[in-house]
Amino acid sequence: MSGPHDRFIRYVLEHSERAAALLHTVLPPGFASRVDWSTLRSQPTALVDTAIRETRGDLSFSVRLSGSSRRAFILLEHQSRVEGRMAARMRQYVSRLLDRWEQQHRRTRHQPLILPVVLYHGPRGPWTAPRRVEELLEVPLEEARREGWLKHLLRLEYVLYDLMTRSEQELKTLACPPLVRLALVLLRLASTQELNERLTQQVDLFREVYTSPQGARELEAVVCYLRERGTEVTGEVTRQVLGCLMREQRVEELMWTVGQRLRAEGRREGRAEGRAEGRAEGRAEGLAAGVLRILATRGISLDDESRQHILDCTDLATLDRWFERALRANTLSEVLGTPEH
Repeated sequence: MSGPHDRFIRYVLEHSERAAALLHTVLPPGFASRVDWSTLRSQPTALVDTAIRETRGDLSFSVRLSGSSRRAFILLEHQSRVEGRMAARMRQYVSRLLDRWEQQHRRTRHQPLILPVVLYHGPRGPWTAPRRVEELLEVPLEEARREGWLKHLLRLEYVLYDLMTRSEQELKTLACPPLVRLALVLLRLASTQELNERLTQQVDLFREVYTSPQGARELEAVVCYLRERGTEVTGEVTRQVLGCLMREQRVEELMWTVGQRLRAEGRREGRAEGRAEGRAEGRAEGLAAGVLRILATRGISLDDESRQHILDCTDLATLDRWFERALRANTLSEVLGTPEH
């Protein structure tokens, strides 16, 4: 399940203009100057590997290079904590993306260029993890470079944009839409205490967002993020900030709207979890009944206690194991793995 950071960043970057502005800022200037930013497109999160990417706070974009049909992919992962093996994880992402591309474009001559990017915001200070795959290999890098064999090892270095090493003023003056700049500043205020203390200093940025073409909707998303992420104190400070932009009645309407939205989303998530639990319970009951039918068909007797033990089991892995064993077992103990009575 995604958290408030995930949902907020996805909202900010769902608009191609905002995403292009941020990526132009984050990527190496030489590469950014070669990109035709009008071709930027967001890619499905399952582009690389559904099993991995569904649980990650990442985004994928495709662009084309200026004056060329050559495509590039930008894998953007945001992190609120330092991940020691991020370089290896990014290598895995890149490898899977290339595999998937080759499967789908067998007649295409050029492979896409792939740039992995980490956007970091964390309460424990700057990013400290290795940025290059070779740093994780535990080899003497300087000797390997000097002796000429480092170049033969698997190598990859991701782009790092560390908000914790950027000043608040620098982020406020980036050449990006107001919502992007405000989002980066809020992410940089990594701890709840710092957020509560510094939020009132961001009134001008809030005003820029509010007066932009989609300002009302964007401001609602910002308030929603703050309500999800923060505390009651954060809510009161948010009211103070909003009071500098609009009448008190409008502030309360906005806070009420956000509260209703969060409650509705909570109910939807609860229903989704309930449906998932219901499906699991239904499958467990079906497997348990299947085990009992197979035992009866094979003429394996069982007492009431063992029967109830099978019916009460809700662990799908255990029931699957019993089902498979029942197909070829001759005794109850071979199925349940317990001594016979």
